Amino acid sequence: MAVTRRVVVKVGTSTLAPEGQGLDRAYVDSLVGQLAQLASDGYEIVLVTSGAIAAGVEVLELGKRPSDMPSLQAAASVGQVQVLGMYAALFAARGISVGQVLLTRHDTAHRQAFLHARDTLERLLALGVIPVVNENDTVAVDEIRFGDNDTLAALVATMIRADLVVLLTDIEGLYDADPRHAAEAQLLQRVDELSEQVVSAAGGSGSLVGSGGMATKVEAARALMSSGIPMVVCDGRRADVVLDAVAGVDVGTRFEGGSASRGARKSWIALGGSPRGEVVLDEGAVVAVRERGKSLLPAGVTAVSGTFVPGDAIVLRGPDGGIVARGLAGVSSADLVAIKGLSSSDIERVRPAAAGREVVHRDHLVIV
Repeated sequence: MAVTRRVVVKVGTSTLAPEGQGLDRAYVDSLVGQLAQLASDGYEIVLVTSGAIAAGVEVLELGKRPSDMPSLQAAASVGQVQVLGMYAALFAARGISVGQVLLTRHDTAHRQAFLHARDTLERLLALGVIPVVNENDTVAVDEIRFGDNDTLAALVATMIRADLVVLLTDIEGLYDADPRHAAEAQLLQRVDELSEQVVSAAGGSGSLVGSGGMATKVEAARALMSSGIPMVVCDGRRADVVLDAVAGVDVGTRFEGGSASRGARKSWIALGGSPRGEVVLDEGAVVAVRERGKSLLPAGVTAVSGTFVPGDAIVLRGPDGGIVARGLAGVSSADLVAIKGLSSSDIERVRPAAAGREVVHRDHLVIV
């Protein structure tokens, strides 16, 4: 096994604040101790942390996670201060500085902003600082609703070309059935490909104060495996679990990265921004895009949804509704509605300004 030197560790709300309670500071101290040990051993560590809303709920004495957006954002605003202060104090006691990095999908949807974020992370690591990354829940409406720190961890990992991602959760890993309801459920210790069985085994959100679930972890694994980066999902409360995961000990479920690795730009296309729309392809277009590496042309599109302009991220779906790819649109949704299914000669007549343009050029397309 290759030596791991750059590690992204993500800890979720259900691990930081079990059973809907406030932050478990004794647990966080133990986690920080493991990360500090890795840092002293020469590893570069990035910590992606949840917990801001849970901390805010505790400080504001709200009793439970709010359901309205202003209250969620207020709790995140108060809690983020508590979370960072806690990490800063615990790492400082071990002689390590931390730096706060707050991101949203909007920040990373634009290539230049993505590169600036990457440069900041690289500089922090070069200075011996541990970046503490979180979504900016105070302003990121969609992120609060969908709890996307698993995807954020994957994005950060591809951004800095990490060697390993460790997702700390409240169960041992991915099972072939929901272990909360099926006593015979078996832990999947190693996943080499995301088969239909693996994807269907991922359940929904089960946390009272968090908003992520196993499904988001599997989607993070999909992006990482395509980038050649392995990922471990494990019980965050198991003793020394991060140290064991980095050392290659069998803990939880390991999603193998494989030998193939898409470039940084295509990783950004796959993860960087929220899709602004979707297009449905006919079967011939699916084959051309997926198996022959071709660009998507208007003739292969049967349906368009959403509102997008050239350069926006869009999702490509097959006739069965399954996701085929993500890419950057080469035409607007308004133009595409007018020219979908048409040949080049018909496009010249109907929409001359869109003639000769691909819906998604193959250089701006990522098969998922």
